Amino acid sequence: MSTPLPPGVSAEQMNEALARMRKVVGKEWVFVEQDKVPYHDPYPVNNDASANKAWAGVAPASTEQVQAIVQIANEFSIPLWPVSRGKNFAYGGAAPVLSGSVVVDMSRMNRILEVNEDFGYALVEPGVSYFDLYNYIQEKGLKLWIDVPDPGWGSVMGNALDHGIGYTPYGDHFAMQCGMEVVLGNGELVRTGMGALPGNNTWQLFKYGFGPYVDGIFSQSNFGIVTKMGIWLMPEPAGYRPYMITFEREEDIEEVVEILRPLRVGQVIQNGATVRSLLLDAAITESKSKYTKSREPIPDSLSRKIMADQEIGMWNFCGALYGPPPVMDTLWTAIRDSFAKVKGAKFYFEEDRKRRPDILIHRGETMKGIPKLTEFNFLNWNGGGGHVGFSPVSPITGKDAIKQYYMIKDRVREYGFDYMGLMAIGWRDLHHVTVIVYDKNDPDERRRMNEVFRIMVKEAAAEGYGEYRTHIQYMDDIAGTYNWNDNALMKMNQSIKDALDPNGILAPGKSGIWPKHLREDGKS
Repeated sequence: MSTPLPPGVSAEQMNEALARMRKVVGKEWVFVEQDKVPYHDPYPVNNDASANKAWAGVAPASTEQVQAIVQIANEFSIPLWPVSRGKNFAYGGAAPVLSGSVVVDMSRMNRILEVNEDFGYALVEPGVSYFDLYNYIQEKGLKLWIDVPDPGWGSVMGNALDHGIGYTPYGDHFAMQCGMEVVLGNGELVRTGMGALPGNNTWQLFKYGFGPYVDGIFSQSNFGIVTKMGIWLMPEPAGYRPYMITFEREEDIEEVVEILRPLRVGQVIQNGATVRSLLLDAAITESKSKYTKSREPIPDSLSRKIMADQEIGMWNFCGALYGPPPVMDTLWTAIRDSFAKVKGAKFYFEEDRKRRPDILIHRGETMKGIPKLTEFNFLNWNGGGGHVGFSPVSPITGKDAIKQYYMIKDRVREYGFDYMGLMAIGWRDLHHVTVIVYDKNDPDERRRMNEVFRIMVKEAAAEGYGEYRTHIQYMDDIAGTYNWNDNALMKMNQSIKDALDPNGILAPGKSGIWPKHLREDGKS
């Protein structure tokens, strides 16, 4: 099925706009639909062949080129869909919400503009990946660590702007952001925080500058295109010791989370620690076919065999100690003694793990800030390669953890999928990230996944659990659950959208925020 033109745009307007963009970036950096460039959802979640299709892509090499593209788009009413690297595969990749949009692919803007070892920060462009920044730091011999999400090929900037998380003490990526350069919807260029002061020397040191703090409105939004961003980096610690604690029963998650809360809030547990489920960890090194030929969810009897084979638990808590050895020893004593109360808990350091490959070795590198792609091994669990993340947030309480676990586990199993989830502990919150793995080439599996996802959104919201990020297909669904006081938040977001992007050309539908003309006329 061919890609539809965006609403209100003729083929002549689109062709003229793309011709103008070729003069800005060079003809080799404008890609049209016929070129079959990969600006699509790599793991389609439904059976609508016309959904989330880009008309074309344009790849600028500088902020000035981004400004020129935005100005052309305004002139011809062309919707743009900016992506940093387009590697956010579980959430739609580089595909736009609105079919017919032109993807602004900023992967060529991949300069590391500065890394400051004394103050621990980097200033990067959108195309800089975690691999890029890590390799730069290693080559320069700098005593700095980065914080990485599970796949290292994504954008440092893009992950932070989408509220991504990692696994060192710097795991809240947007909290570590400091200072932005942004192209607004009308093509104007602004710098936030101290960057607005000419000649300043604290752009990446002090977040707030003077007046309203606006950086947050450019995360998970369509109010501007961020072209430069500062990110704080972790000074290399005096010591590092990853560990894993395994728990034998699924109901243990209630007690485990209750123990975790005071340790994490009191920073005895220093990093963004995670409690991972059996099958999520098992899928890193094995496939389902080793244990069964059935496509049905794994039965409890096989769960015990998997636990024994891999020497892991029904739940596995991966954390790390950072600092001088006496500090690590003291922290470990408090952590070990707290979890020893859980019947059947087992404690491991890397030297205790004889199996290779091993989950603790893998997680140990991630908690050290080493970017990898190993986590994608779980796509081999069922075959077919598709996956999507369902990610509601709750307080760090055992009651909420066990409630969410059974709600989501029972639903995904009802629809024929294995439960593969983790509970990530933040500053005061618990992110329950459930990965639904499905065959992207199977229309029935896509249908079932799509159906259960929408059910879980409604059920989670009814219990007070909202998602913190989502796939492009479900942005309207999730935004619709944040509807307190007659949708006051969305109305405010729409007012900001209309003020900063009056022609509504930037990422229509991002996070459920639509420009005025599409709110009134409907969207395709």
